[in-house]
Amino acid sequence: MENLVLPFKKINKSSVNIAGGKGASLGEMTQTGLAVPPGFVVLADTFDRFVEEADIVGDIQAELDKVNYKDTNSIDRASNVIRAIIRKTKMPADIQSVILKSFKGLGAKFVAVRSSATAEDSKTASWAGELETYLYVTEKNLLETVKTCWSSLFTPRAVFYRHEKKLLKTKVSVAVVVQKMVNSEISGICFTVHPVTKDYNQMIIEAGYGLGEAIVSGMITPDSYIIDKKEELILDVAIAKQEKMIVTRGASGGTKNATVPKAKQEKQKLAGPKIMELAKLCAKIEKHYKHPQDIEWALEKPARRGGGGKLYILQSRPITTLTVK
Repeated sequence: MENLVLPFKKINKSSVNIAGGKGASLGEMTQTGLAVPPGFVVLADTFDRFVEEADIVGDIQAELDKVNYKDTNSIDRASNVIRAIIRKTKMPADIQSVILKSFKGLGAKFVAVRSSATAEDSKTASWAGELETYLYVTEKNLLETVKTCWSSLFTPRAVFYRHEKKLLKTKVSVAVVVQKMVNSEISGICFTVHPVTKDYNQMIIEAGYGLGEAIVSGMITPDSYIIDKKEELILDVAIAKQEKMIVTRGASGGTKNATVPKAKQEKQKLAGPKIMELAKLCAKIEKHYKHPQDIEWALEKPARRGGGGKLYILQSRPITTLTVK
């Protein structure tokens, strides 16, 4: 039987055509020995087989052919129809079986499920924000979530993005990353080159309580730490008051907004030693890829009081607006 899924340890940066940008990056970092939560990728070929066996390729193309790209309502309508077609189409039994078996192999109650497009995160084009991510997914809703991620190849933004980047005639498929969920106490983003001043000797780390989605979505203003990469010094610390955070709903899975305890709202999220530990980790990733990186990270909530949380790397992609120096 052909490979339907592959674990991160069998994927590397050359696997973009089968694992998408996110999957290839996670595999590459896993093989490099970085602290990446374990996971697997439902390969792009699996999605291709799904649409071909279900005989819905023509239906999808027919909807795309009707789109007037100057009319947002036309794009929205096509997106809604295509996504509904994919979600209501039954997944073949062998695909279901392999995904569920791989999930059990992770030994995790919850996973993050992320779309990973095969034309994604090259140095000239980034699909960041165009596709979808679902957090704290359980075994019960895993298969439906994988189909929803497949369908996110046709969100209005993704459909327009393909038009804008002249990828309409290019074969674009979608893989799905399934990764053990990190119970984040603090999380955020690191830009290994200052994104505003474009100073290649400075990196910026942004940090907030709870899940990083609060930063990505613009729900909160994170702490911001500027680091001198050569001297390994913290140059600036900007502490932001944080009143809301995104956390797990609990046993049923999914996420919810919660209030940050008052005593923590105005505190610095990461202490100096942890900032430098993360900065060195991110510098190592940039050195490996030889290109400025946009990195998502998480600090796991300690299992016991007084225990130090572990830093994990959740994703790394090139900063497409910057060139190598």
